[in-house]
Amino acid sequence: MGQLTAVIVCKNEQDNIVGCLESLRDVADEILVADSGSTDDTLAIVSRLGGCRLIRGEWTGYAPFRNWAVSHVRHPWVLIVDADERVTPELAAEIRKVLARPQKGVDGYKVGFITYFMGHRLRFSNWNRPSIRLVRRERCRFEPKQVHERIVLEPSRVRRLRHKLLHYSISDCDDFLNKYAIYTRLAAGEMWYRGRRAGFASLLIRPLLRFVSLYVIRGGFLDGIPGLQVCMLMAFFNTFVKQARLWEFQWARQPEGPNHLDDRSVLPYRVDAPDRRQPHYYGDLGARPTAQSMPSGDCGKTGRLPRQA
Repeated sequence: MGQLTAVIVCKNEQDNIVGCLESLRDVADEILVADSGSTDDTLAIVSRLGGCRLIRGEWTGYAPFRNWAVSHVRHPWVLIVDADERVTPELAAEIRKVLARPQKGVDGYKVGFITYFMGHRLRFSNWNRPSIRLVRRERCRFEPKQVHERIVLEPSRVRRLRHKLLHYSISDCDDFLNKYAIYTRLAAGEMWYRGRRAGFASLLIRPLLRFVSLYVIRGGFLDGIPGLQVCMLMAFFNTFVKQARLWEFQWARQPEGPNHLDDRSVLPYRVDAPDRRQPHYYGDLGARPTAQSMPSGDCGKTGRLPRQA
């Protein structure tokens, strides 16, 4: 039977961490909490609950920090869970069954989501797309993206689990605006880095197309008022603000522009552009830089992530 480490990457998750940890007790042989600088009661709660291993590191971006956390995993299988997610008893039982007799030629499993937005379940609007969350440790590597990073595996070596994770995504409007203020800046910076540019057409048309796609084509209207809210926010805040920030980055570098944005403010974390056609794209942990080692132990031990050059 394959043993499992559940990895939770968190910062200031005092309202979510208890439920997340408790949902993992019956499925994980080890729970690894990787904290990136919490200033609330998250660390105290984790230490008080016990039964897990806590590491602390300097935040250097979503994908690098997740990869660093995975490098500290002890068991051959990894389950990636965010603090606002819960493993249901049905999913836990399915994972145990899968790991009791791991399939040859399978490196990972996609898991779907039951998503709650401001307390309401979303069944449509493209918010429940499955992603790889259960994966062999040696194959667990997150794609180097600024935001919405994902595990990269050879598609033919991936299967899908039947049961789903509970995802309590957005608690209220302030939560959405705060999160997506960060996400849009990072996403726009990566777009700029990769040569994308914004103009009048993209500022006007892209948000409209996104709304039609989410609300009409993908059935967001079937979710009632919560569906309308999330589709409007994703189209006219997320999509529009990304284009607006991208235009801001362009304008700042024009001769007549303010020229006040340096490369680090546009793209705070380094972005690689791996070629998906190359065999090493689907590499293992040995193909990437690793963090400094840390002493093993239970909650309270720390490992420091080296600063990025």
